Amino acid sequence: MHFVKIAAIAVALAMDAFVVSIATGMSLKDVSFRQAFRLSWHFGFFQALMPVIGWRAGLSIYIYIESYDHWVAFSLLSFVGINMIRKAFQHDKCEGQRKDPTKGMTLIMLSVATSIDALAVGLSISMLNVSIWTPALIIGIVAGIFTIIGLQIGKRIRNVVQLSPYLETIGGIILIAIGFNIIYEHGALLI
Repeated sequence: MHFVKIAAIAVALAMDAFVVSIATGMSLKDVSFRQAFRLSWHFGFFQALMPVIGWRAGLSIYIYIESYDHWVAFSLLSFVGINMIRKAFQHDKCEGQRKDPTKGMTLIMLSVATSIDALAVGLSISMLNVSIWTPALIIGIVAGIFTIIGLQIGKRIRNVVQLSPYLETIGGIILIAIGFNIIYEHGALLI
């Protein structure tokens, strides 16, 4: 597989992680090095892991996963997005109790939701009889870099405009919109 094709696939797959990291950067009070590392590491790791899993699974399992993988991604993104919107309206009441989206189950859910499309890419690569290791590594690195850039963009947007409840609401809406886009692209929504 040619490097340019791998790079194009990696950039396309990193777009969900990029947008989610912008929303995360807007929702955080401040983006620390640890938070940026955790989010970029997990997004990059899951983006690299999913194609390997898809490649290993081959066509036999894809038939079973194909029919609902987009619903899993939609559900996870919607769950996190709705929680972000809910927390935005509770912003003044519990400023000190806000949950960090770069920790715990929220981090895992976001990582899986933003990388589930990479599973299909791995399955596609297995059909080409190509080794998965180089594409998976490039996909993971690109996702990690895009995540760091997205966090910084989200942080700057939040710092420029001190409208965090509104920005967090917008971030939640963006996550839900990404979920709807995923199910639309899979033909599950007829709009």
